[in-house]
Amino acid sequence: MERTGYVVVVIVPDTYGDLVDAFENGNAHIALLDPLAYALAYQKDLVRAQYATADEDGKIKYGAQILAPRKGGYTSYFNAEIGVNTADASVALTQFADKKPCWSEETSPSGYVIPLGLLNQAQVQVRPAAFMGGQTTVVRSLYVGGICDFGSTYIDARKFPSLEDEMPDLIEQVLVIWQTTEIIPHEVLVFSTNMPQPMRDLFSGLIPAILQTDTGNAAFKTAFDIDEVQPVNDGDFNDFHILVGESKVDLTLLLNE
Repeated sequence: MERTGYVVVVIVPDTYGDLVDAFENGNAHIALLDPLAYALAYQKDLVRAQYATADEDGKIKYGAQILAPRKGGYTSYFNAEIGVNTADASVALTQFADKKPCWSEETSPSGYVIPLGLLNQAQVQVRPAAFMGGQTTVVRSLYVGGICDFGSTYIDARKFPSLEDEMPDLIEQVLVIWQTTEIIPHEVLVFSTNMPQPMRDLFSGLIPAILQTDTGNAAFKTAFDIDEVQPVNDGDFNDFHILVGESKVDLTLLLNE
């Protein structure tokens, strides 16, 4: 990069696990990480968050929700009219003790890792889960019944267009039991902790300027499929890191599968 005086070499690892390994081996210095790869790299003190990608609404984080079928007789501790929980997770989730969850995929923060962290934090033991392969499938399974007792998705997967078309009474029949706040990052642009602070500051300061140019914006769109980033620090994701830790999921194993 002529603006920095450094030569930047781009590599594309096969997995996020390989990318985290590259940071550990000193072979990676700047990367855009998905939430769980960021969590693992942060746990190992390999990276510092610098920017986060924003969605079309300008939000850099999203939340998870615990769902259950109305016919299951579970109590909702979420007031949909004002969008707030009416009790702590430790109260709301106890009703799922010895119940069977439907998770989406093992690599899903909102559909597996974060709700598992919530359950562990509340000391709620559940039965072996069914992994459904997608968040809309979790919703369908709860609506139809017979597979699991409760599940988790991003907020609000029930309103996915095809689901509303298939099941007009879905919102009435699949209840939100409890919601997290927006704690899960979409993607995080990180710098290696091995980078000297002046170098980190140099590259960090250039990114907004690059995005303001047509060429730079197009390059970021092509390379990362992102339109906007916002400056962050690791403290912005503290609740996320806590619940990932509470989940006890082996991120190293998960990200190398």
